[in-house]
Amino acid sequence: MKLASSIGGTFRGATLAVDGAPVHRFLGIPYAQPPSGELRFRPPVALPQWTGEVDATGYGPAAPQNPDARDPDETPLAWSEDGCLNLNIWTPGTGGTARPVMVWIHGGAYLMGANSDGMYDGARLAAATGTVVVAINYRLGALGFLHLAHLLGDDFGASSNLGLLDQIEALRWVRDNIAGFGGDPHNVTLFGESAGAAAIGTLLGMPASEGLFRRAIMQSGTAERFRTPEGSARVTADFLRLCGLDESSAGELRTLPVEHLLAAQQQLEERIAAESYAVPLPFQPTVGTPSLPEPPLDAVRNGINSGVDLLVGTNLNEGSFAVEMRPDRPEDPGYPDRAAAVLSAGGLPGDCAQGYAEALAAVLAHGPRGKELLEAAIADAVYRQPSNNLLDARLQSARSAAHGRTFAYLFTWRSPAMGGKLGSCHTLEIPFVFRHLASPDAAYLTRGKGPQALSDTMSGAWAAFAGTGAPDQPGLAWPEYGQERRTMMLDDAPRVEADPRREVRLFFAGNQVRRQPVS
Repeated sequence: MKLASSIGGTFRGATLAVDGAPVHRFLGIPYAQPPSGELRFRPPVALPQWTGEVDATGYGPAAPQNPDARDPDETPLAWSEDGCLNLNIWTPGTGGTARPVMVWIHGGAYLMGANSDGMYDGARLAAATGTVVVAINYRLGALGFLHLAHLLGDDFGASSNLGLLDQIEALRWVRDNIAGFGGDPHNVTLFGESAGAAAIGTLLGMPASEGLFRRAIMQSGTAERFRTPEGSARVTADFLRLCGLDESSAGELRTLPVEHLLAAQQQLEERIAAESYAVPLPFQPTVGTPSLPEPPLDAVRNGINSGVDLLVGTNLNEGSFAVEMRPDRPEDPGYPDRAAAVLSAGGLPGDCAQGYAEALAAVLAHGPRGKELLEAAIADAVYRQPSNNLLDARLQSARSAAHGRTFAYLFTWRSPAMGGKLGSCHTLEIPFVFRHLASPDAAYLTRGKGPQALSDTMSGAWAAFAGTGAPDQPGLAWPEYGQERRTMMLDDAPRVEADPRREVRLFFAGNQVRRQPVS
């Protein structure tokens, strides 16, 4: 048993022996009041002052969500609308010198996921690096991102960004309480993957987040995942119809059983998935709202969170899951037309598909065809080039304001799964960062062949960045991104490359229409 004290009371956790070192684990800690009842579709409310002892030895519930349709054999997560705003902490010690804090935001397309996922267990990362690791839950789907201001009034003006506001409330809790767990409240690093990284990219542009984190690591994310109020209102109209409601009865959403909301959400997910060759994203944050006044990239250029040190990267084959796992449908066009649709959705003019294929051929040294073309289009349009846009925005901001340092990576180690078809796929870097290469959760992708040296390098670099603002460590000199666009290529033998896949970046830079909110 291990005790840790916060500003109000005491938490009772457990002590584990991890790789020969003790780690103290505290699970399921609530960081805000239950977001149900009168608080459904409203911003999170801080917990009142309290005293006493809380049992923190078991995981808290996930946010309400549907089971993962891609894995029908997976055990559904235990969820609860009342108790979903909770966090987990792994710490090497609750006393002594204050340690860097790393706060993990999970992915899952803003639809699924939880801090209880085995891949996000922070014990080994904390033990190996001496950091305090925190993993948070936040509201998902309609409960976290449904736009209702135009129907229910100003009291619900934040409804479309509640998942992000939950994350901000969790960061406030960390600021006020993490010292009792051995962490430094003045040295907090956000890190997250996919939707978790997109959330971080959005938080960078939210005024309310300033001062709550010093550094950020975005793994396969983007600062461009959002809609206008008009676009979000159309999603709301579709969702209401699926709930059997209309605009005049929208208030009934506040009291409908969660299961009814999830059933409508499932139908919406399936409809959008059928229309997409990339990643279906029915729910996204909304710009032009009080909590997110302008697109995050514009806010970054204007200096919001300019002092935050930033590490941004993607995996080489981010689109392989979408290509290999999406079932073909009789109405699907050929791969070149699918790639063209993905590129168009990513902001390229409709006649640019051939030019993209030519730029990609210059990188690959051969003409891309079929699945290779579609996978690359998804990787570039959804992940890689939006990451480059954020890096460019940081370069622009750096010319006019005090700024943090910026670093970049491209993860290129290839998974042996499916005969190598997945390549350096989406999520593959997670077990390297969390040091879980041998875990059952990572087995499908790593097949026991993930190089431990690369995991040591990545987890060490992430922790070094959290500690100092630079991912350097013995044997790894990692330069800032800079005008040369220096990027760490993460593979068996990491190396620095200036402007990797330059031809594709230049093609997007020369043809991409300025990103507009999704309508």
